[in-house]
Amino acid sequence: MTTATETLSGKTHRDENFPVASWLMSARHRGPILAFYRFVRAADDVADSSMLSMDQKLAMLDGLGDALCGRGPEDPEAEPLRLALRERGLSPRHALDLLDAFRLDARKSRYANWAELMDYCRLSAMPVGRFVLDVHNEDEAIWPASDALCAALQVINHLQDCAEDYRRLDRVYLPQNVLAEHGASIEMLGAPRASAALRGAIAELARRASELTERGAALIPQIADVRLALEISAIQNLARRLARDLETRDPLSQPVHLGKGSFALVGGAGVLRGLASMLIGAVRTRPKVRA
Repeated sequence: MTTATETLSGKTHRDENFPVASWLMSARHRGPILAFYRFVRAADDVADSSMLSMDQKLAMLDGLGDALCGRGPEDPEAEPLRLALRERGLSPRHALDLLDAFRLDARKSRYANWAELMDYCRLSAMPVGRFVLDVHNEDEAIWPASDALCAALQVINHLQDCAEDYRRLDRVYLPQNVLAEHGASIEMLGAPRASAALRGAIAELARRASELTERGAALIPQIADVRLALEISAIQNLARRLARDLETRDPLSQPVHLGKGSFALVGGAGVLRGLASMLIGAVRTRPKVRA
């Protein structure tokens, strides 16, 4: 196994827990975002491969970075993004930050506390939102709200997949100090059902994800592109629902995911909420006509 293409899991943007370049987004922006997704998916699959050693993973991730920046041989997983970045005049910095996250995944399997996990999210999640905003030519001043929402999505994914990550990769994103505070241990992730102690730790982390999601709400009214604002409103509503479910459900024994119907309903409700917010904002800012 020598190329990133050989490690591909077959997962596509349609298999993600949250929308990726959905029909809500302008067609002219979907291409660069899907190229970004393809690159990130390939790098993620390298980092998650059980067939590769750490050194092999790091070498392949370096190769993807070199191909993206034009420093090495072309790679089919990097070339579409390289061309999209060139066409739009965009920097590869966000994709390169994500490569650093996947290098961490190759080297690191435990996180001591929440601050350490957020440092990981600065590389693994926040660059995704920043890239989408860059594609839409949005102001960097709104990055902090985007960062909060993206970190929330990452934590939710970690909680949904906590048992699989431990059993398949011996990788645990749940902060060790939060587990300890609830009397839980890493080994409990290998059980068929979560203990009361582990459920308590998961619920606390889900509440923190909810807090991040609400901080991310400030992003939507600041976005100039209406279609992007609606997509993010759908994503935020999905995050709210999943974080709430994770506070009360056991991801070890019952998948905490939304089926297609629920996904559409919850996401659609988010779109309607976003539209209502925009209409209310428009009414409030409309100049008053003097009699």
